[in-house]
Amino acid sequence: MASDASATAKPYAWYALGLMVLVLVINFIDRQILSILAEDIKRDLKLSDVDLGFLYGTAFAIFYAVFGIPLGRLVDSWRRGRLMAIGLVIWSSMTALSGFSTSYAQLAAARIGIGIGEASASPAAYSLLADYFPKKQRGLALSIYSAGIYVGIGLSLLFGGAIATGWDRAFAVGEAPLGLVGWQAAFLMVGLPGLPVALLVSRLREPVRGGFDDAPPRPVDQASPWGLFFRELMAILPPFTLWTAARNQGLGLNLVFAGVITLVAAGLVWLTGDVPQWAAYGVGVYCLLSWSQALRASDRPTYQLICGTPAMVIGLLAFGLLALVGYAYSFWAAPFAMRELGVAKATVGLYLGLPGAVASACGVVLGGLVSDAWKARDPRGRIFVLMLSLALPPPLLWLMFQQTDFAVFAMISPLVYLTSSLWVGSGVAAFQDLVLPRMRGVIGAVTVLASTMLGLAIGPYMVGKISTVTGSLQTGVYGLLAIAPIGLVLLFIVSRLTGEAERTKEARAQACGEA
Repeated sequence: MASDASATAKPYAWYALGLMVLVLVINFIDRQILSILAEDIKRDLKLSDVDLGFLYGTAFAIFYAVFGIPLGRLVDSWRRGRLMAIGLVIWSSMTALSGFSTSYAQLAAARIGIGIGEASASPAAYSLLADYFPKKQRGLALSIYSAGIYVGIGLSLLFGGAIATGWDRAFAVGEAPLGLVGWQAAFLMVGLPGLPVALLVSRLREPVRGGFDDAPPRPVDQASPWGLFFRELMAILPPFTLWTAARNQGLGLNLVFAGVITLVAAGLVWLTGDVPQWAAYGVGVYCLLSWSQALRASDRPTYQLICGTPAMVIGLLAFGLLALVGYAYSFWAAPFAMRELGVAKATVGLYLGLPGAVASACGVVLGGLVSDAWKARDPRGRIFVLMLSLALPPPLLWLMFQQTDFAVFAMISPLVYLTSSLWVGSGVAAFQDLVLPRMRGVIGAVTVLASTMLGLAIGPYMVGKISTVTGSLQTGVYGLLAIAPIGLVLLFIVSRLTGEAERTKEARAQACGEA
């Protein structure tokens, strides 16, 4: 076992990091391209802003979160590069198939497929990077990796706008190859490049698990990884959840969960009229509660360090709120510029996409560097970086969406991207610090879960709903300003708890049966 104090990452680790960044860029191009194409899709498929928010957020996020949990467990027991490659093939294929969608239902089905495919990527990458890099470099490595999120977001605007505009200029309606219009061609063209990259990813070396940590390294257990995966899937996927709950003597409680969630979802449907949003969200919440119930029965140490640690639970709520602001802004900024400021797709993609990609990538890396340095001086250092990333963007958002001049709007946008991206790598590293090495795949999936269930499934929908009700997309975006005070209070509480939680993690796990 290497000493973390003196160890540094090997050259191959940096190669693996670069390849995983490329995968994440492809991930977010495929996920995010809907933003720059939203106005065309809205017109052709006759959708509302609520429908767009559902397609971008909830339809993708629920399945992404639900499948992320069993895939996160598979990360902890199978070859991580191979799993990531399989996911890349699935989501790239579904992105390409999105280009043949001619209805709301077809596009929603494709978005669900993209969500399932992408669910393996980040849990596998978080786990691999934690074993490729010692703790003193981990925040930087995770931040460089996370920068791929924003590079992908920026390139999705650039590529999507350029492809759709160029296609529509080149071909008259009905005369294009396969009868595709610009937005359909854009989906097809960004989906296909992921397939050859999957071959490189499948060949990544498998590092020793926990080799840089103060715990005995654990080799990859390939005896029955898929058996564990299917057990986890049955614990989270209805109706198999009922069988799993009965086996664990928890059927009654599980049925209570189902009943309460059904009543709450029905109330929200009655209040808003949005059946797909709250039906899907209710199913997602039920799946996750069923999984936590099964985890408590099957792996008490992991349950204790994730679900039974206040610093972790409250921190995950705050993590989700940070993601809510980021996802909502990154989706609605481009439609706002096109709809309210009258700017063409290609122009929006160029002037919001590239500067946003550079600024946010810098923000993520800067956040990681600061969090590593701050963490070395104070166990609360990573949490303080999250607080900065929640406090700085709101005044910039308010100023940006006040503008009637696109040039000023575009000049403020990189500042929003920079400040709102400081948290990503430092947040992931903070949660990795609170669990044991064998649990990194699961906590990677849980952090993704928090960012999707609270951030992606609620943020874009919330802005779209306010926009639909008020008739003002600006008002919808301003609804995000209420999130910062709530998140800051939660993070202040976490800052008081995180040091003790990290110091006692081994003892608390051993008290629950950890070897």
